[in-house]
Amino acid sequence: MKIVIQRVKNASVEVDFKIVGKIEKGLMLLIGVDETDEMNDADWLVKKILDVRVFSDEDGKMNHSVKDINGEILCISQFTLISDYKKGNRPSYIKAARPDKAIPLFEYFKEELKKSGLKIESGIFGADMKVSLINDGPVTLVFDSKTKQ
Repeated sequence: MKIVIQRVKNASVEVDFKIVGKIEKGLMLLIGVDETDEMNDADWLVKKILDVRVFSDEDGKMNHSVKDINGEILCISQFTLISDYKKGNRPSYIKAARPDKAIPLFEYFKEELKKSGLKIESGIFGADMKVSLINDGPVTLVFDSKTKQ
C-alpha cells in the first residue's frame, strides 16, 4: 500500500454534489492498494499513521501525533498512486489491486484506524470524487508498506 499523508486544517470529499466525508484538523490520506498488498501492509501503515509526529507542540516543534491532538482522518481511495510510468507518457495501473481485493483491504484499513477512537471519514471507493483541503504547513509525507519508508 502506498499512502500520501497531508496534515490539514480541514478537508472534505464530495460525490455527485454531496459531501460524503468531512474532517477538521487532522490528516487526509490518499490510499493506493497494490495487487500484492495484504492485511499486514495495512497494519503497518495504521500504526505509522497514528504515531507519526507531524503536529506542533507548544514550542512549535512537530512532536505530536494525530492521536495526541485528538485529530480527525479522511481516507480517500486512489488507485493512481499505484502507477508505472517508466514507458511512454501514459501511466499504467496494471499493478493496482482490482476492486475485489482493494475494497476489502481499504475497508479493513479504515476499521483498524477506527480502533484508535478518532473520527475517521472517507470517500466512496471507485467514485468520481472532488476533494477539497487546506494543507497545513504544508506537511505532506508518503508512506509505502513495501519499502517501509
